[in-house]
Amino acid sequence: MASSLSPYHTTFSALLTPKPIKFLPSITASITLPGRKLRVAVIGGGPAGSSAAEALAAGGVETFLFERSPSTSKPCGGAIPLCMLEEFSIPLQLIDRHVTKMKIISPSNITVDFGSKTLNPHESIPMLRREVLDSFLRSRAQSHGAQLIHALVTDVDIPTSPNGPYIIHHLINNSRHSLAVDVVIGADGANSRVAKSIKAGNYTCAIAFQERIKLPDDKMDYYKDLAEMYVGDDVSPDFYAWVFPKCDHVAVGTGTIRSKQNIKNYQRGVRERVKSKIQGGKVIKVEAHPIPEHPRGVRVAGRVALVGDAAGYVTKCSGEGIYFGAKSGRICGEGIVKASEGGEKMINEGDLKREYLRKWDDKYMSTYKVLDLLQRVFYRSNATREAMVELCGDEYVQRMTFDSYLYKRLAEGNRVEDVKMVLKTIGSLIRCEILSWEMNKLYQN
Repeated sequence: MASSLSPYHTTFSALLTPKPIKFLPSITASITLPGRKLRVAVIGGGPAGSSAAEALAAGGVETFLFERSPSTSKPCGGAIPLCMLEEFSIPLQLIDRHVTKMKIISPSNITVDFGSKTLNPHESIPMLRREVLDSFLRSRAQSHGAQLIHALVTDVDIPTSPNGPYIIHHLINNSRHSLAVDVVIGADGANSRVAKSIKAGNYTCAIAFQERIKLPDDKMDYYKDLAEMYVGDDVSPDFYAWVFPKCDHVAVGTGTIRSKQNIKNYQRGVRERVKSKIQGGKVIKVEAHPIPEHPRGVRVAGRVALVGDAAGYVTKCSGEGIYFGAKSGRICGEGIVKASEGGEKMINEGDLKREYLRKWDDKYMSTYKVLDLLQRVFYRSNATREAMVELCGDEYVQRMTFDSYLYKRLAEGNRVEDVKMVLKTIGSLIRCEILSWEMNKLYQN
């Protein structure tokens, strides 16, 4: 989902440039493979893995796409930026809803309309179901030549020689199998087995919980082009809750990192806040899944690369991951094709860092750092959340947010308006903190 605070990216991005990546010498890039193509295993068939597999197969690399459960999907709001439709050639029939209105609801239930006045007539936030998108992207990867393997990957053996193969151990219908490959892409989520195999380090995850609720027609009509976001300690201590419309139901969910054991209590808090709008609804599916808290410190080791959730590419504040997952997979896949000259030559760690990590970090890492900073500022307490919602009512904030989110580009702001926005932010934070202090004092007396 779009962050309500992303215009601050304009102000802070110059201060948060990524550190330069150290490259290993390309000692194997000149080795031509003996009578075969480069072999790459992509572990995980979500947006990241499928996009990587498509780029690899289309580029001439022998590609194996492993997916454990093609019929399931992780809990996900399902919002994607408008630019993704064209950039990834997503057919319009995959889109359930085109959201043109958003409501952001504060801890005290103050509601701000976000987008109804600032979205242009041709603009919307597309909403879809992950099982529909993921199935489409996997099928498209197959159409380019990727071999889809319905299997659970249990282990990855690391080679002991510079050009030795990686061995992918997997189960197909409880039968053990192994496959030797040259390169591995880990797109297997926050609890990535591939990440563990390369000792990518300890990792903190949030938990997302979501119910899909089929509503009566009159209730569903209310949400036909509307998405809602709720903030407050009752729904999450460090994130937001959502009600997003789908084809014939709504997704109602929340997430947290600081208090994962209480996730069901927060879900009850969401339902309490929204109960009049979903009254008479029937729960048709309950989902829970780990969500990465931040980009991993190690995302490339040897001839193994991590993408999507496995790499930690979910943004703070907004929880957005679909576009960044697909984009990281595509950049990684295209980088391997380039480094291997269309699958003709072996690649190494230096190639992956140069063609994948440097390009990704140069383009997106400052975004993650800015949104991390904003989450620390605005999700500290109910008082700061009230300030955040207040700021979301500003039309300049809204326009800058949508320009950044919908088109995944750095919005060009107005210097005078930027200064006003920073001053207004400081004023809102101070005022809401003082009001909170006064209210607490009143209750104590």
